[in-house]
Amino acid sequence: MRYYLIIAIQGYCLYHIYKNRKPYYWYFVVFFVPVLGPIIYFLINIYNKRDAEKIQSELTSIIYPTKKIRDLEKKLEFSDTYSNRIELADAYVENGDMPNAIVNYKHTLSDIDQNDLYARQQLILCYFQLKDYVGVVEHAEKIRNKSKFRGSKQQFCYGLALKELGKVEAAEIQLKQIDRPYSNYNERLELAKFYLENNRNFEGVELLKEISSESQHMTKPNRRVYRSTINEVERLLKSM
Repeated sequence: MRYYLIIAIQGYCLYHIYKNRKPYYWYFVVFFVPVLGPIIYFLINIYNKRDAEKIQSELTSIIYPTKKIRDLEKKLEFSDTYSNRIELADAYVENGDMPNAIVNYKHTLSDIDQNDLYARQQLILCYFQLKDYVGVVEHAEKIRNKSKFRGSKQQFCYGLALKELGKVEAAEIQLKQIDRPYSNYNERLELAKFYLENNRNFEGVELLKEISSESQHMTKPNRRVYRSTINEVERLLKSM
């Protein structure tokens, strides 16, 4: 049990370093000094009394990933509210259980007093994970006129779903919405591939060149985050 606790703390610290863009040397401290390193980082960068309960809960979720779900299921049995069901659905997503997440998100849609935007946003992502492109399109078309939909990950999934369903022109309209300079690198790579797959070589190559040029101005942390994307861009350019 002690071994798993150490691994959990170490993993949490590494995630915290990445998420909060802490100095790079902390990776070495946490990773190469297995017990003392995470403790030092934890005490200096994370721990305070106000956050103690939250951190304990997150560590428990890492060690026992189904415990959070069981607790939320009991909470829902006691009080079947919109917020409790959304919380349970979110927990299923965190645990990779998309079918059960979908069941609970869809259940909230029957509550006409609640805004359905969040549930449908999540349903789009869940259906996309399951490669159920009909489901993606169904819920995307319910919210595609919302301001929060434009330029979102959900719109990108909608575009790819339309492509998979053979609706190429409609897909392009959606996918082009995420073509924004110095951002959305993964999505823009997919858009470039979309152009190439549909014999639009000029547009595809130009977009790849834009991404390649922008990558030269990335910060080191961003270059690490998008390393595989940049490598794929350069590979495609060399193959042209």
